[in-house]
Amino acid sequence: MQALAVVTGLVLATFAVRTVPLTRDGIEMLAVVDITGSMNVRDYQRADGTAASRLDTAKAALRELVSQLPCGSRLALAIFTERRPFLLFTPIEVCRDFSPLDGALGSLDWRMAWEGDSRISAGLFRSIEMAASLGTDLVFITDGQEAPPLPSIGGPSYEGKAGAVRGLIVGAGGTALAQIPKFDDRGRETGFYGETDVQQENRFGPPPTDAENRPGYDARNAPFGGTAAKGTEHLSSVREPYLKTLAGETGLAYAHLDGPGGLLRPLLDAGTPRPLPGSLDLRPLLGSAALALLLAVFAVRPLRALVRRGGSRPLRWKKA
Repeated sequence: MQALAVVTGLVLATFAVRTVPLTRDGIEMLAVVDITGSMNVRDYQRADGTAASRLDTAKAALRELVSQLPCGSRLALAIFTERRPFLLFTPIEVCRDFSPLDGALGSLDWRMAWEGDSRISAGLFRSIEMAASLGTDLVFITDGQEAPPLPSIGGPSYEGKAGAVRGLIVGAGGTALAQIPKFDDRGRETGFYGETDVQQENRFGPPPTDAENRPGYDARNAPFGGTAAKGTEHLSSVREPYLKTLAGETGLAYAHLDGPGGLLRPLLDAGTPRPLPGSLDLRPLLGSAALALLLAVFAVRPLRALVRRGGSRPLRWKKA
């Protein structure tokens, strides 16, 4: 009888109780995804063991992140190629607009690129400006490979205020050099880039300090030497030291993209907490508790009777 009284009380409470107000930390961010050629390198693995490209893994990680963000959080999306980001849409709410947001992330493609160059630092600096104009944090996903490579004097310096925009640089790709897929003008894969297919050295600005020791060096006519540069720019790996340097200059945090998941915690640690008003409805919890207790009451009584009957029966031995 006491259990039934508790059940009745729980049922009545579902009609009387009100929602409990609460506040959660949400996120407002601009996600910028590098879609240049090296992001087609397949140095990740899917759950079924098949190879996945850096771009596909970045897309999967963002889709997983959106599904984990609390309602009220907002996300804007941009793509990066050449030297600037291109904004696809301004911040939208991740729950109410989940379907179109998830579809947009899934549709990102390297064919959207308008130029083949990949000037990472310039794209990052402009992405920071874009995030500031939108009033959001920044998630910038790239493998960090500059194309053409940086000159001997290094890349441009960040002229903004470090830390004015919070967020995360996410390094995509493995640490081992891997081949970059090559495609024709119809988007069909035709092999991999070779050493002579890409620029191995940036010969803009002053030559490096060892230029005088190169074959064919002439201070006026061949300040970089008289032979073609050799290198590994036709291969690709995540340029983690470079990306960490950019993170330090801009005041952003750095995280490596280990797979389709794992972006939520680094983003929450690096981003700006944005309180979101919300509420907790206790009625489903109270109703579930009442139902569970009611089922227990009606299940325990027959079970006890069955145990008593079974225990009162004498044991009968069969003859051999």
